[in-house]
Amino acid sequence: MTTWSGENTAGSAGEGAVTLLEGTSFCISFANGDMNPERPHGFFYRDTRFVSDWLLTINDRPVEPLEAIVFEPYNAVFIGRAERTDGLADSHLLVERRRSINLGIHEEVTVSNYSREPAACELQLTVGADFADLFEVKAGLKQVTHAQGAQLVADNLVVESEGLPMRARLIVAAEGAEIAGNRISYSMIIPPQGNWTAAITALPDMDSSLSVDELAQPRQQVHSSLPEERLMEWRRNAPLAQLQNQDFEKVLDQSQADLGSLRIFDPDHPGRVVVAAGSPWFMALFGRDSLLTSFMCLPLDPSLALGTLQTLAERQGTEVDPRSEEQPGKILHEVRFGASVGQLLGGDSAYYGSIDATPLFVTLAGELTRWGFWPEVQGSLMPAVDRALEWVTRYGDIDGDGFVEYVRATEKGLLNQGWKDSWDGVNFADGRLAAAPIALCEVQGYVYSAYISRALMAQCAGEAGLAAEWGERAAALKKEFNERFWLEDRGWFAIALDQDKRPVDSCASNMGHCLWSGIVDNDKAERVAKRLMSPEMFSGWGVRTLATDMGAYNPASYHNGSVWPHDNALIAAGLMRYGFMDEALQIAGGLFAAATAFGGRLPELFCGFDRRAYPMPVPYPTSCSPQAWAAAAPVHLMRVMLRFDPCMTHHGLWLAPQIPEEIGTVQVSNIPLAGARISVRVADGTTEVEGIPESIRLHRAPRKPLADLLDVYAGRPKP
Repeated sequence: MTTWSGENTAGSAGEGAVTLLEGTSFCISFANGDMNPERPHGFFYRDTRFVSDWLLTINDRPVEPLEAIVFEPYNAVFIGRAERTDGLADSHLLVERRRSINLGIHEEVTVSNYSREPAACELQLTVGADFADLFEVKAGLKQVTHAQGAQLVADNLVVESEGLPMRARLIVAAEGAEIAGNRISYSMIIPPQGNWTAAITALPDMDSSLSVDELAQPRQQVHSSLPEERLMEWRRNAPLAQLQNQDFEKVLDQSQADLGSLRIFDPDHPGRVVVAAGSPWFMALFGRDSLLTSFMCLPLDPSLALGTLQTLAERQGTEVDPRSEEQPGKILHEVRFGASVGQLLGGDSAYYGSIDATPLFVTLAGELTRWGFWPEVQGSLMPAVDRALEWVTRYGDIDGDGFVEYVRATEKGLLNQGWKDSWDGVNFADGRLAAAPIALCEVQGYVYSAYISRALMAQCAGEAGLAAEWGERAAALKKEFNERFWLEDRGWFAIALDQDKRPVDSCASNMGHCLWSGIVDNDKAERVAKRLMSPEMFSGWGVRTLATDMGAYNPASYHNGSVWPHDNALIAAGLMRYGFMDEALQIAGGLFAAATAFGGRLPELFCGFDRRAYPMPVPYPTSCSPQAWAAAAPVHLMRVMLRFDPCMTHHGLWLAPQIPEEIGTVQVSNIPLAGARISVRVADGTTEVEGIPESIRLHRAPRKPLADLLDVYAGRPKP
């Protein structure tokens, strides 16, 4: 069993590998549709590999891949041909495998005979289930198996688990087939120019109370129209962006499609939706990832933010448990349901090793309030918001110095617990690693934003004194932060304070998040912006995670010189917030250009090589794609360029577009806002807005920071 602190990498799935996903289920295979346990292949359900072998042969020979076409995130067709037994080149037998996934796998196999003679065929599918935990598969533990031998039960092939804390079964139905051991076989003679089709369904099961006979027909459960219905509804309701620059429009379309495919639906709350972190290995709820993604996706669908907050509130920490790093009020890092994950967490499925998810939870609740969801926030989320803030002040600030810091409570936990959570993600300028407890600079910014957000909520509730109190806390934190983290001789903020309260002096992208949160003093912002856009930091495609003149710099590393799209989207928002419009637009242009080079989709991250030296962005080998906050980055960048800033608590929409010439005319319609759907068109220096409710005033100017709108520093909340 691997641990939460293991590397976030997996072996290669092979050239042309195909990934299908639906909710938390996903499937990875070769380009011919086969799944091989020697690779990180298989069908995964609830973080457990229920199908490890799925190997098709025709006349004892493998199928040669010709093409794999993914029609929707959850279905694809694999086109191949059977190898000839006489050694000649062109086969007359073509094979089509139409696969869809939902709760399991449904596959229709069609063999077509394009010869003038009848063709005798023996089709065999070898099926295996090892019930390996997702972590075990990622770690490449190829010998792991938790399965008994295959059995024939009620005309189905059944494989059961053994040695696991719960009972797991794979039930495979193949009408008309001969089943022997773990092989499903068909014998047929296909007439000239004719074809033959068989349907095979594999259903995972974790309900030990039901027999195979009692289970519903596997095909009826798996072959469902629900995934299609959900995706169609997403497409109908999502805003439509039309750009004069067709390449950039394609990027936004791809982002919207990817975000729709990464949604997770809660069967206990059908109307509640959250976003998984990324495909394929992070199809689960992650606190930080889901919070930031839904924040950036507010112009697409604010209900994602509400669903994320409600779901995380239900799993908010209630006790101190070092095994899972749970603490009262803390927001989780991730939820896993793998067959053996309970052995790691003492029987639970949630891990809480995140220092930033909790303040981001409050920040998102504040942002959702600004978007007009105060009744929902007040009605169901305020107790969780206040518990989160109590965690910040009681548990997050370990030594009472006013800063939130982390040190892992278990050796199985993550060594670093900010968004740069690799083992070497926090280091000094000379490359030495920082020792915990570590207070990250961006986390202090998130806490500052959380305090301001709580002041806004207090004002909405008519609690002027409480608003002033949280505003004063924010002001005190901002003052202390700018004194302790600022490196005057360097011109940037330290990435962190280490266990001895020494500034960790590397120049990293984290300080861009401090611009986003607003914790940076105005007199320091210009030097921060200049450093972020320096040749050492800006690659031409985006801002690197670490400057090239730092000791730990490596352009092909996970967190020490790579470029992360979500990181850059937040940096661009921070630059725009402080008035550095050209710099923000430069980042947006670089990311959109990178996305175009990647075929329209931004990956989780890519290498930090200089654009002047390499005219194409260089992929990072194990980057997730699609990945939630990378998919959300173009959406957020469009909001940044439009300077689209609603504040329903002040009955206003602030709009002051800064669209670069390379994008040209922009029209975005069907934007959800305060129960209405509005449209924005920017062309030739003019901005037209349609559909704004009469209760909302349009301000054709950038919005002031929220703290200024509230006057919380002076303790005088506006009426």
